[in-house]
Amino acid sequence: MEFAIKHTWDGLPVSHEPVRIVLKPDNSGLIMEVSAPFFNDPPAPLGEPGKPFNRLWDYEVVEAFFLRDRTEQYLEVELCPHGQHLLLLLSSKRKVWKDELPLDFEVTRMNTKWEGKAHLPWNYFPPSTNKFNAFAIHGSGEERKYEALHPVPPQEGQQPDFHRLEYFKYLNLKGLMGEDWKQPESDLWKSLTQ
Repeated sequence: MEFAIKHTWDGLPVSHEPVRIVLKPDNSGLIMEVSAPFFNDPPAPLGEPGKPFNRLWDYEVVEAFFLRDRTEQYLEVELCPHGQHLLLLLSSKRKVWKDELPLDFEVTRMNTKWEGKAHLPWNYFPPSTNKFNAFAIHGSGEERKYEALHPVPPQEGQQPDFHRLEYFKYLNLKGLMGEDWKQPESDLWKSLTQ
């Protein structure tokens, strides 16, 4: 399952090679592969590569959101070309209840491009995950760019907001995993409802 981020958050075409995200099946979760231009702007976060880094969205990052639309519960995955990552579990829109979860994440960086590979365990996904959106952010100050797989329709005076869940699109995990597949239960998400 492959996606290309070809638009800004408000629907304009991007001016560079699009960020590509591939989702692949794995027995214990999903493999998320990223192939993206490397802007090196802003400079690398001060956190250690391979570790969670809070407020990673303030840096160069590719993000994927996996949503259960009925309850507005979602997993937010943020991957940085410098090797840091941030995983958030949200119990409703913008309401983080778990953050800085561990992640198996590898990065290969070249002069103008980077590739990342992350293993996302099923335990991180909300039950009945059925919608998806992805984003890319880079640049500093006035040159900050916000890009979206599924952009929001332009409206007067609106600011970039990646938590507009109503614009996420259907994600067919059965099509990826096999028609007989059933999403494994998550101890993490079960603990939220207890």
